[in-house]
Amino acid sequence: MKLSEMFGKEIVNLFDGARLGTIGDSDLIIDGINGKIESIVVPGKGNIMGFWSDKRQLIIPWEAVKKIGSEIIIVDLDQADEKNRNLT
Repeated sequence: MKLSEMFGKEIVNLFDGARLGTIGDSDLIIDGINGKIESIVVPGKGNIMGFWSDKRQLIIPWEAVKKIGSEIIIVDLDQADEKNRNLT
């Protein structure tokens, strides 16, 4: 799959059905030596009633990606994983 084919796909958590963001709004961390994707960084900023709130970024390890469909990417993160992968 080409990287460009991933843009616009929504990321959904298999654990709780939460929508985590889209690949177009996210960053990918890529290993500079072998070129493999290491993780997806989902930004934490959100617009709440016209104000920008600062949330933590969510790091999703590539190993958590379970399925890439035509419109969504399914990841498997439980609540303990999510708390451990949040950044400021």
